[in-house]
Amino acid sequence: MQATVRSFDPATRSGSVFLDDGTQVPFDTAAFDAGPLRLLRSGQRVNILVDGDGRITVITLSTFPLPTET
Repeated sequence: MQATVRSFDPATRSGSVFLDDGTQVPFDTAAFDAGPLRLLRSGQRVNILVDGDGRITVITLSTFPLPTET
């Protein structure tokens, strides 16, 4: 699934994204650390994996592949 970065705090490595329907979804440090990123900027397009509860589990740039689900 793709989204757009709304905010990112480099100190906590957490933030939020907008889904394409405008829904805002937060992500935590674990989701950021699950990908290969060092920084995000507002407006960047990202790929996200979301669990059954709607929580983002992985966030990475749209040009990077998401890890395969097992």
